[in-house]
This record gives sequence, structure tokens and C-alpha cells, in this order.
Amino acid sequence: MAIRNIVKEGDPVLTKVSRPVTEFNERLWQLLDDMEQTLQKAGGVGLAAPQVGVLRRVFIMDIDGKHYEAVNPEIVDAKGIQEETEGCLSCPGKWGVTRRPRRVRLKAQDRNGKWYYLHGSDLLARCICHEKDHLDGVLFTEHVIRMVDEA
Repeated sequence: MAIRNIVKEGDPVLTKVSRPVTEFNERLWQLLDDMEQTLQKAGGVGLAAPQVGVLRRVFIMDIDGKHYEAVNPEIVDAKGIQEETEGCLSCPGKWGVTRRPRRVRLKAQDRNGKWYYLHGSDLLARCICHEKDHLDGVLFTEHVIRMVDEA
């Protein structure tokens, strides 16, 4: 495993749409493992592959002591509204209140290609939406209602 550099706002890779993962092999597993180590070192809750310069539809999350890996994720249902503060490892020092769904249902593949569903609410739903946006070249700042000084 290796800690990768986190791409910062202004790098064009963060505005590009990521390609689907078609091969579930050691290269993907290495990416996921590296992303986990990178996320742990950075102290965040989520990290998408474009944030480490890889344009593949992959993100990970560490929330409430649970680790999630999502490959080729799709949000298949969203309900409710929440307005909460978000930040991003690619936008250090920036915080803003965003409007996101309160509950989402995610369809994704695991590191071996097996499809699964994940139901998330509150922070987990917000993180799913935030990381999925990275795969479509969208930063959280595009959803900000108002910027705040700190979380």
C-alpha cells in the first residue's frame, strides 16, 4: 500500500467524468488499498479515485467505524432534504452548507465485481452524494448554498 497525493481544486482532473471499471483485478485492489491508506492519513471520511488522479468510477468512505468501497456506483433513489456543512480534501480550508438528499439508495460493485445495495441517511447519504459527484467532475462547491468559516 502507498499513500497517494490528493489532487487539489484547480487541477483539471477534478472536472472530468470518470470511466467505468471493467477489470476487477490486483490493479483495482491496489488502488482501493492505496486510497484507504491515503484517506486515513488525511483524516477525511471519503475519497474518490479522481482525487488521487485516477479517472475511474471508484470511491471509498470511512464513517462511524465502517469502511465502504463503491465501484461503478449509481444512486438509484433519493428522498428528503438536508442542509449541512461539507468540506473536501481537494478543497482544503473551504467549508460550505450544501443541500443534499437525507436518504439515498446506492447500487455499486465491490472490489470483486459483485453488485450490492447500500442505504444511507444523514452523513452517509451526504458522503455518498459528495463522492459520487467527484466521479462526474463536480466539486461540492457547486452545491454550496453559503460558505462558512469552519465546520
